[in-house]
Amino acid sequence: MNARNLRHDLFFYLGILLICVPFLKIHTLYVLPVFLGAWGLRRFADFAGENRLMVTLRERTVNSVLAHRRVTVGLILAVALLIPLGASDYLIEVFTSVILYAILATALNITVGLTGVLVLGFIGFYAVGAYTTGILTAKFALCGFWIALPLSGLAAMLCGILLGIPALRLRGDYLAVVTLGFGEIIRIFLTNLNGLTGGPNGILGIKRPSFGLFTLDHPRDFYWFALAVLSLVILIVARLVDSRYGRAWIAIRENEMAAGALGINVFRKHLLSFSLSAFFGGIAGSLFAVKQGFISPDSFTFYESVLILCMVVLGGIGNVAGSVTGALLLIAAPEFLREFSLYRMLVFGAVMIAFMVFRPSGLLGSRVIAQEIKDRADDGP
Repeated sequence: MNARNLRHDLFFYLGILLICVPFLKIHTLYVLPVFLGAWGLRRFADFAGENRLMVTLRERTVNSVLAHRRVTVGLILAVALLIPLGASDYLIEVFTSVILYAILATALNITVGLTGVLVLGFIGFYAVGAYTTGILTAKFALCGFWIALPLSGLAAMLCGILLGIPALRLRGDYLAVVTLGFGEIIRIFLTNLNGLTGGPNGILGIKRPSFGLFTLDHPRDFYWFALAVLSLVILIVARLVDSRYGRAWIAIRENEMAAGALGINVFRKHLLSFSLSAFFGGIAGSLFAVKQGFISPDSFTFYESVLILCMVVLGGIGNVAGSVTGALLLIAAPEFLREFSLYRMLVFGAVMIAFMVFRPSGLLGSRVIAQEIKDRADDGP
């Protein structure tokens, strides 16, 4: 056993111990069965990763899904459309939140996954979109939702352009810190501009959108509307990934110097991805405002930015479907773990750490990124 495998084993069993200690309490007799089960799970994972038959089966399954992509997407969309018909209002609200976060994760994946730019204050664009809708439709009642929706996206895009022009000339941690500061500055502005944003009290009375005489007041109706917006966003981003702009973004992510040598304007492509990401973030903020009917600065904290970034990383960096998967896991899964009360976030955090150890490229990560991680591991000590 080499040093890397030993380190992974130590992290694995230490994580199992940290998870189980709060539940075991005085029932120490359960420690041995838990560790034996963990050992068996680890051995099975190693066997599945090295066994040629299982590797071949996994590859064939993935290739089959990719070959029948339209059928798979159609089935998933059909299930998503049918969910409200047999679910309670509470579950519909949970899945609506999943959809909104999926839009945010898909938008953030444009910068983090396609161009390799780490953004830690993405929630700022979400806040700009939400408050633009709140101000235009409720605070001053200047227009209806259908005009406020694109204006919210454009306002967030404008903020992205103004931030990106100076910030995107930075690299690495410096750029991440600048975006983090942007998110916090937006929240502070929202708290202190009482005349425009309502200050800490926020904005009340934001109405749901309507189609003529039909208003989307019922959670089921708004769920379907949000699902339609998510489908459109995914379609646009997926087409962008396959376009020459997407290829240029991926080239920049792999090697900026080589991309520049090939004639790609690196700064402009970075700015384009940053502004598009901000636009979709503003659209999600507009939907959030009308869903809640009330917005305040407390809804746009740094924790939300970290949560969205975790969705991108967990679902799969550079993969559009991975963004939706990450949103589903990070928003819906904790709701189903409520029976664990105070320990549910501990369990959830441990699962996240396990994914980062054993699936560093995410559940549905890009094959290119997965190969990069494997190459770095092979070159390590």
